[in-house]
Amino acid sequence: MHKYTKIKNYNQPMHSLKTISLFILLFIINSCNKVNEAVETDALEKEVHTLLSKMTLEEKIGQLNLRGTSSRVKGSLPEELKQAVREGKIGAFLNVMNKEYVDELQKIAIEESPNKIPLIFSRDVIHGFKTIFPIPLGLAASWDVNIAENSSRIAAIEASTFGVRWTFAPMLDIARDSRWGRIAESPGEDPFLASLLAKAYVKGFQGDSLNDPTSMIACAKHFVGYGAAIGGRDYNTAIINKELLQNMYLPPFKAAFDEGAQTVMTAFNEVNGVPASGDKYMLEHVLREQFSFDGFVVSDWNSVTEMIPHGFAKDEKHAAQLAINAGLNMEMTSKSYENNVKKLIKEGKISEKKINRLVADILRVKIRMGLFKNPLRVDNDKIVYAENHLKLAQEAVIKSSVLLKNRSSILPLEKSKNIAVIGPLADKPREQLGTWTFDGDKEYTITPVSSFSKEKIKYSFTEGLTYSRDSLTIGFKKAINNAKKSDVIVFIGGEEAILSGEAHSRADTKLPGLQERLIKELTKIGKPIVLVIMAGRPISLQNIIDDVDAILMTWHPGTMGGPAIYDMLFGVQEPEGRLPVTWVKTSGQSPLFYNHKNTGRPATKEEFVHMRNIPIGAWQSSLGNTSHYLDVGYAPHYPFGYGLGYTTFEYSNLKLSSNTITKTENIRVKITIKNTGNRAGSDIVQLYVQDVVGSITRPVKELKSFQKVHLTPGETKEISFELAIENLKYYNNNLEFDVEKGDFNVFVGRNSGSVLKESFVYE
Repeated sequence: MHKYTKIKNYNQPMHSLKTISLFILLFIINSCNKVNEAVETDALEKEVHTLLSKMTLEEKIGQLNLRGTSSRVKGSLPEELKQAVREGKIGAFLNVMNKEYVDELQKIAIEESPNKIPLIFSRDVIHGFKTIFPIPLGLAASWDVNIAENSSRIAAIEASTFGVRWTFAPMLDIARDSRWGRIAESPGEDPFLASLLAKAYVKGFQGDSLNDPTSMIACAKHFVGYGAAIGGRDYNTAIINKELLQNMYLPPFKAAFDEGAQTVMTAFNEVNGVPASGDKYMLEHVLREQFSFDGFVVSDWNSVTEMIPHGFAKDEKHAAQLAINAGLNMEMTSKSYENNVKKLIKEGKISEKKINRLVADILRVKIRMGLFKNPLRVDNDKIVYAENHLKLAQEAVIKSSVLLKNRSSILPLEKSKNIAVIGPLADKPREQLGTWTFDGDKEYTITPVSSFSKEKIKYSFTEGLTYSRDSLTIGFKKAINNAKKSDVIVFIGGEEAILSGEAHSRADTKLPGLQERLIKELTKIGKPIVLVIMAGRPISLQNIIDDVDAILMTWHPGTMGGPAIYDMLFGVQEPEGRLPVTWVKTSGQSPLFYNHKNTGRPATKEEFVHMRNIPIGAWQSSLGNTSHYLDVGYAPHYPFGYGLGYTTFEYSNLKLSSNTITKTENIRVKITIKNTGNRAGSDIVQLYVQDVVGSITRPVKELKSFQKVHLTPGETKEISFELAIENLKYYNNNLEFDVEKGDFNVFVGRNSGSVLKESFVYE
């Protein structure tokens, strides 16, 4: 079991003198460490205070300003920009990607500004810098913290050589609606999995030491509830009660802060009527007090002044007042702080003491980063697209790709077959990189077609459609003729990169353009069809699910998508991903998620009647009144945690060590898994728990642990988990974090919809 997936036993009794001695030794070491940490903290705070005492109000305001453009600073550096740095009026930059400009601006800051305070250079480095990994939703599908950590470590190593020491990642928004464009950046719908990934991303970005020149400080975003926007429409309102915030949306952020994330970004949306950049309760009470966060908070792009159209601030000055008093340290791009802080202090609407605290938070992070001692970037072009970076990126595609369907075990393909490669994304190097890849070079991207061309296989390629949204049939005839000469059709389609990401929500999430129509035409030929999807979200497959024999979801796979897809299609490797989100049949089911609450009338297979089967003239209440849609039912196409491989597994013999759990005695959960196929393979064994009755209603299932297991043909293994009281706690409607006495169900299986069940009691 990996250290990130193990449920720790905090209450294990000590039975031996040896154990007691070890405990005493650990206590002494821990006490010494705490003394050292206290000394280091005192020294750091003294340095912050000394520096702050030398600064004028203008310089303090300057530290609160993040300046840059939407992509990168172009042309020569404006003299007024350099002068602003010289006067200490800018604290950080974003999107300055010219190395010479980075060097020049930093030298001005450390040599000519009044207190020689270095700048931080920032960038949206989301799932790779030059070497692009699968999109974050794809990385979440790996259920592998090593993959997540590798992706962010490599991104930091490559970006830091350009001077980028601050990334606006990881995005930790729980996403339950695949219409939302930014689901592509999310860790999925489950807070437990998202929390593990949060720690891994932060550890990778920041490295072992913040003052390492390859360390990038992480920014946990978007705080908070951005993924709950109504209708999956970006920037929209979210309505989330406080206990749901604590149980569902905040855990990944807490995990990031526990791992040492130095910054946090406020969201564009409002929650319960208050825009995030002016939400004092969230920024002061939850972030600073509850989570003990001592880094700094940055707004999202213009989100301070966007409180005006929200209807929360009457003008720019009022917006600055609200954001400062809420505890927002640094304003991204808009200039409400720069233009209004002095006036607000003079009018008594904000205090200089408050400004001092906001500036101190920024200085503290800059000192931790080692910028005062080593402010200049370390140039190393050789690490960009390094061989081991590309190798790990290819591994990430295989770990994150999800096999959704494999009728008659058509996959893996035989190399002797004649393959017709068709589809608008089969040879689109830019599109397979996905959203938020400003710095990835398509020239380095390896597509499926380019991978096929290097192998000893018989294939022919015809696009059929020139891009994913193409509405012209001009290429159909050539594609169909190509297919007729083949044994198997591999259709590589999905969404272009532009169709997911920020402000790229979709009301209808089926394959765009005429892709479905082309697949329907290919079906008439009678050849098997393997559908490979590249997309930033789950795609509605209801119209074509019966027309294709296999479905491989590769998300947007990044730089090394081509060779990884080749390896999976031909069985060199098997896809190992599992869904981090529920896959709906149609957009009309969204939002749909596995960890939902029950209703007083839950739907069941026995009671559901599809609308096509309703008798003409049926009595209004004759069909049973349960929670479902008449046309698509109540179940998703594929449940959370779902994924196939190239072998089969059998789960049996679920056992609990006790039917009672206590504060001091844990329960050990065991299950037997057998590889019943003729090929070695891996599966992810998933453990869920249900609190049957609570003072507030509880979800039908919640993921609590998982383990990856590899088995040879016919091999059997017993897998063991451990459950402690700590794993059962939740926030009730009094915001008390505790566990209530009563009945619990435990489920173990291959996904959230295919599990064995046992029960226990907390007395």
